[in-house]
Amino acid sequence: MADYILNTWYVAAWSDEVTNKPIRKMICEQSIVLYRISDDQAKALADRCAHRAFPLSKGRMLGDSIECGYHGFIYGPDGRCTKVPGQTTLPERAVVRSYPLHEKDGWIWVWMGDDPADADPSDIPDTHWMNDPNWASVEHSLQVDCRAELVHDNLLDLTHESFLHKTTVGDDYIYEYGITVEVDDNVVLVDRLMPSVPAPPLYADTMGIDGNWDRFHATEFFVPNNLTLHSGITAEGAPRDEGYLIKVLNAITPIDAHTCWYYYSFARNFAVDNVEATEQLREGLGLVLEEDKDALEAQELGMQTRPGQEFDVLIAQDGGVAKARRIHQALLKKEAKEREAKEPRRPGAPANTKPIGAAARRQAQKAAAAGAGRSAAESTTSAEAMGTAAGGR
Repeated sequence: MADYILNTWYVAAWSDEVTNKPIRKMICEQSIVLYRISDDQAKALADRCAHRAFPLSKGRMLGDSIECGYHGFIYGPDGRCTKVPGQTTLPERAVVRSYPLHEKDGWIWVWMGDDPADADPSDIPDTHWMNDPNWASVEHSLQVDCRAELVHDNLLDLTHESFLHKTTVGDDYIYEYGITVEVDDNVVLVDRLMPSVPAPPLYADTMGIDGNWDRFHATEFFVPNNLTLHSGITAEGAPRDEGYLIKVLNAITPIDAHTCWYYYSFARNFAVDNVEATEQLREGLGLVLEEDKDALEAQELGMQTRPGQEFDVLIAQDGGVAKARRIHQALLKKEAKEREAKEPRRPGAPANTKPIGAAARRQAQKAAAAGAGRSAAESTTSAEAMGTAAGGR
């Protein structure tokens, strides 16, 4: 299994994807079954029957319980087996993992960490724009065949818009303006101001405007999984909150080491009731995402075939990328250290020492024996040399 940050919330699905019919989702190489019970609460269990690992997502709902479609084991919403066909006793280990779940603004979030007590819904970033009547939104989701980190980089360095998205959100001037980068704990903010520039084609067509405006991008990355792009245009010199504002919510959920889910919502505070504008944006932004997907999947192939001694050449525009990568690595190391501290130790073994297997132990014993033989030979040679020297004197 690849390395993932697990002590966090990941978006598992859109709210309307989850019904009383079980569905399967893969997050960080863990298979999860999602479904709703009678009070409309969504539930998340490991998608693997304790009996013989058959996917529970291929089973059926019986009231608030889920029945395995292979041998009929039945599990309650807490993951505990409540019935085994043909017997009255329930095996103690007939339990499947239950994941903490929180539903908010149209997304279903699942906590992937080992300790449910750490799952605090207040840690989930603000996404209210998806569910605010003063904003209109367009949603998309797609599976991208690339590692999640490439999507993070793509959203932190928006200079690619000048080259990849020329007919939609891109303009030649974007890369000409520098960025400022701020870090607050595990949040990285990359801000770019582009004063007195034309509005990008997609926005200009939707808003029916022309002339020059102050344009800005501010990507807020809640490492490791959610990026909110605060974007817009304002009259030259006007405060940002007085302009045509856009909130682009990007939830990036790893499936495995080379694949991820991309959940996307584009909310705006202008032309909120304009159905034609909404459909125009839905089509245009769908094109933007497909352009990103094609580029990211091509990049993933390049990464997989790149020699191990080659690394990215980062430039000034990558300031946010570099800081986010450092935070990501620090979180991985922190979790690895915490897991190591929880691993059982052999009696008498020093702290932070992992038990070694039989093969490794035999190899260590051989190395020690060989070392002892060399030491004995060296001692003999040394003694002989000393004796020769003494005889010579």
